[in-house]
Amino acid sequence: MSFGPNPWHQTNWDARAAGNFIGGGAGTGLIVATAWGAPAGMTLTVMLIAALALVGLGLLCVWLEIGRPLRAVNVFINPRTSWMSREAFVGLFLFPVGAVTAFLSPGWLPATVVLALAFLYCQSRMLPAARGIPAWREPWTGVLIASTGLAEGFALWVAATPWHGVRSAAMLGVFALLVLVRQIVWIVYRRRLKGRIVRKADEALAGAGRWLLVLGTIVPLFIVVVLLTSPAEWRVGPFEVAAGVLAWGAGAWLKFVLVTRAAFNQGFSLQRLPVRGVRA
Repeated sequence: MSFGPNPWHQTNWDARAAGNFIGGGAGTGLIVATAWGAPAGMTLTVMLIAALALVGLGLLCVWLEIGRPLRAVNVFINPRTSWMSREAFVGLFLFPVGAVTAFLSPGWLPATVVLALAFLYCQSRMLPAARGIPAWREPWTGVLIASTGLAEGFALWVAATPWHGVRSAAMLGVFALLVLVRQIVWIVYRRRLKGRIVRKADEALAGAGRWLLVLGTIVPLFIVVVLLTSPAEWRVGPFEVAAGVLAWGAGAWLKFVLVTRAAFNQGFSLQRLPVRGVRA
């Protein structure tokens, strides 16, 4: 049964909607990581451009998902109650302020970080607002989206280390901490969902969780430990690239599965059924 009391898979949000969470989360996280890494000159410019491009790519995915793209301006209509509208309004400020920071005045970097965190916060509230999807409405879903975005942003910074050359034990430590926090949040999230979602949704999340644990957490943390405990001449780029790409890829896949494959609603709960000839 595709419609009725049994849960069925929603079809309104697809891979393009997941792309918004993947690009927006990683992009805003990369802005925060760039500020933490404190680069200067061309490195700052390129990293901010890359971060804003990821956010823009995510918003482009949403625009492509709209059945009538010319009506995309309607997203700004209801900021009082819609987190998607709030995300769009924050984006209106994030892009120009980020551009000013990248090309004209690095002193605007703190403002860019605040706007990036506001954008990520809006994203973290969007899925829990969908009350009909048990895997989304869990309050820890928002914590998962936020922690994953930050972990992905720092992962991309670490993966780009061979290019920008800004190496520090502190940055690797923060990256490892965020990856560990993401895994802990995921464990709490899964335990809170136990017995509350349908089998297909549970299986999809379980599969994504295995990728997150092994490739997105254990392997990157192992690489970080090796990098921090090895002689300086052993700290070569490929290890950093591997740690960053794996941590980012596992997080992106997790959000893709959460938005597309685990999105079963709860079905209808009919306490009383009408019977012909019987007074209600």
